[in-house]
Amino acid sequence: SNMGELCVHSVLVTGANRGLGLGLIQHFLRMPNPPQWIFAGCRDPKGQRAQELQNLASKHPNIIIIPLEVADPTSIKAAAAKVGEHLGGSGLNLLINNAGIAKSNSLDNEMPENMTQTYITNTVGPLLMGQAFLPLLKKAAQGSPGSGLSCSKAAIINMSSYAGSIQDVYVWDFGQVVSYRCSKAALNMLSKCQSLAYKEHGILCVALHPGWVQTEMGGGGGSLKPPLTVDDSVQGMLQVLSSISEKETGTFLDWEGKVLPW
Repeated sequence: SNMGELCVHSVLVTGANRGLGLGLIQHFLRMPNPPQWIFAGCRDPKGQRAQELQNLASKHPNIIIIPLEVADPTSIKAAAAKVGEHLGGSGLNLLINNAGIAKSNSLDNEMPENMTQTYITNTVGPLLMGQAFLPLLKKAAQGSPGSGLSCSKAAIINMSSYAGSIQDVYVWDFGQVVSYRCSKAALNMLSKCQSLAYKEHGILCVALHPGWVQTEMGGGGGSLKPPLTVDDSVQGMLQVLSSISEKETGTFLDWEGKVLPW
């Protein structure tokens, strides 16, 4: 594996207490050259569901748990301030917008509050995260030599889903999950907009599909079992992050680096 290529001084992962978020934190720790700062954003750091993350943080001083509710603009601003304090004069290399929610409603029983709540968390959250952390990402890009883009320099990774592909409508028979699909299609457009707006600042932006993964959210309760483990997905995604550059900014990729149809 050429994972050694991804060399970040600092990373922030939202939704870091379980599933893919926790998996990402664990893999960053295992790198030959782990980040000096691993910021783990989590809604309820003191809660039962953050126990595993707390245990990790108690063993690894480079993990800083940041209370963060991405559906709350005030929480996002406070988190950005806190991260900035820890970083001192240096910037944030990598922002991974991983926090997300899914409601498994079909089209017939989809409700306004589900649509809205899902959109606020999955689409508006990453928008506000990009805005709030832009100064820190810009600082990281300025502190990195060369004109090219890379995840080691400064990047926003939006955890999307192939379920948001309008062309392919991935695993429709497994679940219509309309609000989720709409929010991810919108997140893909946001990723494209961010890539265009932030390119001049030296920041790479991509939408990334982790694969269909065996997490609490991915499990879905159906008879089909998701094919991927968290470990396989995270390893694949970090490999992709280590290899992408300005050619890939604004694209929709999966955990193996394949370009997915919008």
